[in-house]
Amino acid sequence: MMSLKARRELLVAVGPRYRQAAGREKERILDEFARNTGYHRKYAIQLLNHLPREPKRGKRRRARKYTPVVKQGLLILWHAANGICSKRLVPYLPELITVLERHEGLCLDATTKALLVGISPATVDRLLHAERQGLRRRGLGTTKPGTLLKHQIAIRTFADWDEAQAGFMEADLVAHCGTSTEGEYLHTLVLTDIETTWTECVALLNRSQLTVSAAVADVRQVLPFALLGLDSDNGSEFINATLLRYCQQERITFTRSRTYRKNDQAHVEQKNWTHVRQFVGYGRYEGLEAYQVLTVLCETLRLYMNFFQPTLKLVAKEQVGARVHKRYDTARTPYQRVLESPQVSEETKRQLRTFYDSLNPCALLRHMERLQRRLWALETVRSVNEATILPK
Repeated sequence: MMSLKARRELLVAVGPRYRQAAGREKERILDEFARNTGYHRKYAIQLLNHLPREPKRGKRRRARKYTPVVKQGLLILWHAANGICSKRLVPYLPELITVLERHEGLCLDATTKALLVGISPATVDRLLHAERQGLRRRGLGTTKPGTLLKHQIAIRTFADWDEAQAGFMEADLVAHCGTSTEGEYLHTLVLTDIETTWTECVALLNRSQLTVSAAVADVRQVLPFALLGLDSDNGSEFINATLLRYCQQERITFTRSRTYRKNDQAHVEQKNWTHVRQFVGYGRYEGLEAYQVLTVLCETLRLYMNFFQPTLKLVAKEQVGARVHKRYDTARTPYQRVLESPQVSEETKRQLRTFYDSLNPCALLRHMERLQRRLWALETVRSVNEATILPK
């Protein structure tokens, strides 16, 4: 039996002669072709009348542009940025590469660096697809309404604040109560600035009005801008005479969100997850030792998140039919946004630049990992009988 290649060569040689022949000569060529190839006469006639096309050559495979070396460099940068999404990571890559090279945490050749600087968000998602794993959990809601002074604290409206000016901050508490809200446990006070996205996290032993008011006063001392406005939920830790009196004395605009409207505080609610839950988790923490560890962790988080975590801000939203098209600005870190703010003095900016040059994001991450392990070892487990689970 002839091979497929030999049959194809015979067909190419005999086919033109078969189509030009007539009568007995055509029949003789057909008989000879069918006998040599073993094809059925009907199939042989079809082949001889219609020569098959030349087989297509396989597509040339392009040389891989993003080699394993590029992917490894991208992984180092992505981990240094705490696994943020590609749309936040890509605009920050040039600055992040400079920072890591300054602290000898990364060494790239010119070609690899150029590829990383010019990479697209879609390519980053493709290269990091296998690395993206994780589950989200939800914690308990512990907000208890403070009703006595609600009539004295205005509900925030769009006309109340000049959100294009640094200094107007949303505030919220994150409870570290585990699965039970009984007894006393640690909290984290989170304040985020609307304009610059600068965020402060402060560990609290409890949620008393004196503790929260003192924490707000301490935060004012470390902010790179003046605190002009404070917006909170309706919890009694905020809606009380102590904090109201403090804001009135310091001429801070104090407003509150609408009851049961969590989206009124969308900025700080987002930071509760990115700045606290992702690093602290959902365990229960009590006592002075856990408080001391959480305090240091929050101080380290403050540096890492404000100086090395780029954020996106919504600049436009348009509804077309049933779809809403959102447009965001270029991702920048809160530190970079503060440097662009006209409300921040040049002296403060100079101090921030000097301090920024001394920070190493990889070292901060390693320090946070050590603190996390210490904190998680102090987690308090309450029995099921003690647990009082409230809906989120």
